[in-house]
Amino acid sequence: MSSVLPTNYLTPTGREEAWRFTPLKRIAGLHDPAVSVIDRISIELFGSARAGFNISTVKASDIPAKSTTTDAIVQRLRSEVTEVLHLKIDNEAVINEPILLKRNVGSSGEFSRTVITAGAHSKASVIVENTGDGIIGEEIEIRVEAGANLTFITLQEWGPKAVHMGRHHAIIGRDANFKSITVTIGGSLVRLLPTVEYSDQGSSAELWGVYFATDGQHLEHRVFVDHGIPRAKSRVNYKGVLAGDGARTVWIGDVFIRQNAEGTDTYELNKNLLLSDGARADSVPNLEIETGEIVGAGHASTTGRFDDEQLFYLMSRGIPMNEARRLVIRGFFTEIIDKIGDEVIQERLMSKIDIQLETLGA
Repeated sequence: MSSVLPTNYLTPTGREEAWRFTPLKRIAGLHDPAVSVIDRISIELFGSARAGFNISTVKASDIPAKSTTTDAIVQRLRSEVTEVLHLKIDNEAVINEPILLKRNVGSSGEFSRTVITAGAHSKASVIVENTGDGIIGEEIEIRVEAGANLTFITLQEWGPKAVHMGRHHAIIGRDANFKSITVTIGGSLVRLLPTVEYSDQGSSAELWGVYFATDGQHLEHRVFVDHGIPRAKSRVNYKGVLAGDGARTVWIGDVFIRQNAEGTDTYELNKNLLLSDGARADSVPNLEIETGEIVGAGHASTTGRFDDEQLFYLMSRGIPMNEARRLVIRGFFTEIIDKIGDEVIQERLMSKIDIQLETLGA
């Protein structure tokens, strides 16, 4: 699992396996202790949902991280951040309306750390919306306690100059279910680490994601699912579209099934659709298995261009080529976008994708 466990994460040089795809010159010094970064909580609560949870600011020393990491940026922010935003969902609370958190980042570089705790046997959805043209390094640690069901949605709707380096790590308890949906359609450079570990048996994780890269954007998603507990399940499915000169995406999908993780059931998939010659998608699924006593394990990755037969079918029914292309791309993304479960947000994201396609003449 060399893509997840490099020998040295301290002040990356770009030669490390975990950083070899990332243009370090564009991450604005977030990885370099010599560059000053502001410690600030920029997430705010929006929407009408208020019952069944509590949100507060606590000292970082009072809520230490429960997970370990070798990521240089996360290590640095943990050492510098003094306050943490803590969202605590009550035990057995059933919250039907999504808990909406919004972040708008200005031009200054900042670090942010958030902890989300889904209490035992609770059920809720949390949406984090990111906007602005700022520079941010963040960590969100998600603690899903026994029997809880949590959907975590993060929307990267950054402006064209934004730099976002983040780790979203879930720790899943006994018989708990965690669903993550990551949508990245903005920013100059976005590098996210959606990661999962299991703390007890009977737990499951679904990690879904979509990304759309246009001229000069670098969108990188590094998924890591650590199966270290028996009888746990995971599903990973990410889809990307690339259009425009210099559009670049990186998807790394690592699944590690440890020796004691009997009964594991896992599958990961990444699909990329290229709309122009100047775009590049790197897709690297990795699967490491230390025990043969599993239910199933597999992975797949595809990168290709439009299906000409699909386009011909639509055009033969009187649909203009540009509209046919938009319909194909909408269909490509719909499987995952629909899992957000909020029609207003879903349509807003699709509208932004339509605008990008119109700009590109697709």
